[in-house]
Amino acid sequence: MDKKSIGPSTLLFPTPAVLVGSEVDGKANFMAVAWCGIAASTPPAISVAIRGQRHTLKGIAEHRSFSVNIASAQMAKKVDYCGMYSGSSRDKSKLFSTFRGKLGGAPLIDECPVNLECKVIHQLELGSHVLVVGEIVESYVSSDCWDAQKKKVIPEKIDPLIYTGASQVYQRLGEIVGKAFHEGKELSL
Repeated sequence: MDKKSIGPSTLLFPTPAVLVGSEVDGKANFMAVAWCGIAASTPPAISVAIRGQRHTLKGIAEHRSFSVNIASAQMAKKVDYCGMYSGSSRDKSKLFSTFRGKLGGAPLIDECPVNLECKVIHQLELGSHVLVVGEIVESYVSSDCWDAQKKKVIPEKIDPLIYTGASQVYQRLGEIVGKAFHEGKELSL
């Protein structure tokens, strides 16, 4: 296979398009974040990479908590708005209906099918971004996205919004191509 060397790049596909929430100056504020991922299972933790000058980071630092709200594909316009405009110049507190969880310091979005309430456990300066690691203290799932019998979320019902940075487009999950921890059993090396 012919490969082209293109230099260091953040080519990871896909990335989620989540809304990170914090309270800033007494108001709910949300920013779109694509650089987000699970950091640990015990304790359950998630990381978000945020530019140091972002308004949302001010609230995270003050309250030592934040929310990660998994947006559905139907929410693309609102997610994009939160990515284009700073809470320092636009009041995004009225964009969504919100609720508070156990920690109280970070707003969570009702319209998002999944919400993760986090307390800050670590921050790491990484040049252009600050990596914020949060312990997930509670998870909230819309009842229509939850299989009570199997005690599992239903990803197709969540319909999570995906961001493809190289193309700068929003997408949704595609077809299933195999069952994890099963497909590889067919290989014998």
